[in-house]
Amino acid sequence: MVTDYSLQGVEGVVVEAVAESVLPVAPARRTGVVGWTAALVSAAAFGTSGAFAKPLLASGWSAGAVVAVRLGLAAAVLLVPGLIALRRRWRLLLDHWRPLLCYGVFGGATAQVGFFNAVHHVPVALGILLEYLGILLVVCWVALRTRRLPSRLTVLGVVTAIAGLVIVLDPASMGGLDLRGIAWGLLATFGLAVYFVVSAQPMTLPPLTFVAVGLTIGTIAILVAALAGLMPLQAATADVSFAGLDLPWWVPLLELALVAAAAAYALGFVGVQHLGSTVASFVGLTEVLFAAGWAWLLLGELTGLPQLAGGVILLAGVAIVQRGQSGEQQPS
Repeated sequence: MVTDYSLQGVEGVVVEAVAESVLPVAPARRTGVVGWTAALVSAAAFGTSGAFAKPLLASGWSAGAVVAVRLGLAAAVLLVPGLIALRRRWRLLLDHWRPLLCYGVFGGATAQVGFFNAVHHVPVALGILLEYLGILLVVCWVALRTRRLPSRLTVLGVVTAIAGLVIVLDPASMGGLDLRGIAWGLLATFGLAVYFVVSAQPMTLPPLTFVAVGLTIGTIAILVAALAGLMPLQAATADVSFAGLDLPWWVPLLELALVAAAAAYALGFVGVQHLGSTVASFVGLTEVLFAAGWAWLLLGELTGLPQLAGGVILLAGVAIVQRGQSGEQQPS
């Protein structure tokens, strides 16, 4: 867990636990509660993205356009309070330009564009599975950085969580695979790993400022790629079919921007700062369960008993990883 970082200036974020700007650094127990609360709410918010993005993609929107508007609107919402939290300490932006660039380009733009393009060619479940292989990269990165192999308990948690994830997603029933979807999914894998690793680094930049500026950089990266002809940006204004209703195109887009991006990224950053990249990345696996829950509530897609059992196994793996990391007492 990162312990030498003091959260500042995150007023206006979704839950009170994030508002550390007016509070002293919390004791260990409260820090854990804040980290788990932020990480779980973030996973729940991220879990809405598939259900809300699918009708936009089906109506003619390109993945790049969805991500550009999503990140751009989220950045616009967070930028003003983020700059207020910065309190004119502009030097901090220069001091953190490398993690900001990596967070925006890879953790924001690359991860999202990779995932949305992947689900164009493979089932959504497989796209999520490919993206969350990024947690294995996080474990490898921590081992290389600290020059210490993970404990047996941590390895057991990794294997358990992955087994539960595979049961939930049931990739064996997905039929033929499109190599284009696999390639895009692996790109999302890398982006997600960078997101967790960069978010865990100790820094003096206020969290809300970091997320706002990072998402702004991600939006700019997508626009530059589009201008260079590397990424198509296509949008449509026709109504979209969602949850059995025909809704204006901007309704799911606003949800993607405000909930699945602004709230999700801000709370996710706070969660990683408190829990460390390894534990937070495994807590992030609960996004799969939340996504299934949202699909049931909004689309009427029921989850079978094997998937429920897989979810329990997945959560058990998360708990084991948490215990293993606590035993190792090493920053991640």
